[in-house]
Amino acid sequence: MEKLFGTDGIRAIAGQPPLDYSTIFCLGKSLIIHLKEEGLKPRVIIGRDTRESGEWIEEALFQGIRDVQGEAASSGVIPTSGISFLTKKHGFSAGIVISASHNPYEDNGIKIFSSQGIKIPDSWEEKIEEAIREGTENISREKTNISPQKTYSQDYMGFLKDRFSHVSFKNKIKVVLDCSNGASSSFAPKVFSDLGVETIALNDTPDGKNINTNCGSLYPQALAQNVVENKADFGVAYDGDADRAIWVDEKGRILNGDHTLFVLSRYMKEKGLLKSDTVVATTMSNIGLEKALEVIGLKLFRTQVGDKYVLEQMMKMNANLGGEQSGHTIFLDDCSTGDGMLTSLKMLEVLAVHDLPLSRMVEDFKEFPQLLLNVKVSKRVEFSQFKDISNTMKDIESSLGDSGRLNVRYSGTEPLVRIMVEGQDHDEIESYARQMADVIQRHLGK
Repeated sequence: MEKLFGTDGIRAIAGQPPLDYSTIFCLGKSLIIHLKEEGLKPRVIIGRDTRESGEWIEEALFQGIRDVQGEAASSGVIPTSGISFLTKKHGFSAGIVISASHNPYEDNGIKIFSSQGIKIPDSWEEKIEEAIREGTENISREKTNISPQKTYSQDYMGFLKDRFSHVSFKNKIKVVLDCSNGASSSFAPKVFSDLGVETIALNDTPDGKNINTNCGSLYPQALAQNVVENKADFGVAYDGDADRAIWVDEKGRILNGDHTLFVLSRYMKEKGLLKSDTVVATTMSNIGLEKALEVIGLKLFRTQVGDKYVLEQMMKMNANLGGEQSGHTIFLDDCSTGDGMLTSLKMLEVLAVHDLPLSRMVEDFKEFPQLLLNVKVSKRVEFSQFKDISNTMKDIESSLGDSGRLNVRYSGTEPLVRIMVEGQDHDEIESYARQMADVIQRHLGK
């Protein structure tokens, strides 16, 4: 069996190993056994996104947990960050999220949080994987009585509103929300409306199969058009489990997580809220962000891709702001995981306080041209095993020098190699990206 846990938990096609009923049952059972071994109460909370497979996966987890006298509570459909918050607030020993984030509905996944609302350490993942390898058995599906408690959703929405309670509007603000037919659908429109924001909701009618379908953070083009047509102040696009958010300004320009970090780091510094002179991001963040932060006296520290690694570094450096270009943003004073709706409210606060359009708030951040390419691969092998790949990397990095960057890595969630090239000339970086993709395709391609 291959390694089950990637950078964001387990993710696969629902119904196929490792997301078949028996393996999920064993995962639930193994988690409870491990909690007991750690001297923790065998008590967990489970939430899911809107995929049709979420219900039976939750049943499999409940069955495995109860098989070893564990206790499970369900929050029903809720954003990933909601489970992080509720796990810590209500004293659960672990929290489980059933979601494949931005992937299509056929996929699903499982993320596990510790009692502190952060993703479990690698050592826990290894023990659970070992137990699954040794203990998977053919389990028949049982109809399990699961009753989600509404108070959990209310607690989470209360937490979000409390974070905005000190803000008042000088002028009416209109926002368009793309809920990706995912976990934010029954949360984001209500939270914004309750706070007095004129809200237009898109893709907020999930049917189990339409999550992320040509909408949400991966497909913000229709949102951009809608923002312009409705003369909205800005637009927000969430992914399926709402742990990330990207933006559209009032002119229809699509903005990403780097823009979030720039706007909020400057605002938090102005307000004396930034605990460190360093913002933590990943290798994917644009050089332009680094340059823009330097101008305002801040540094950018890069980690490997994955909000898990961003959080680890933030805790080491006592930094309270970090995130990813893809839209995960972590406000460590508020929550220990990325939260798209919390991030939206933080951005809304900046616009309300400064009474400026979003396009003005980001104009001092100039992005370098950046190109991303994905190559499907049949296997994962260290790039250093292939002289051709290593030499191509070295040649491109040498040619780019200090005015660009090359990043080549395996995806943590899909059978892909992700290639990112940055530089000052778009045609040049496109040529380098194609060159890199061709050599990887020859040696590793599907």
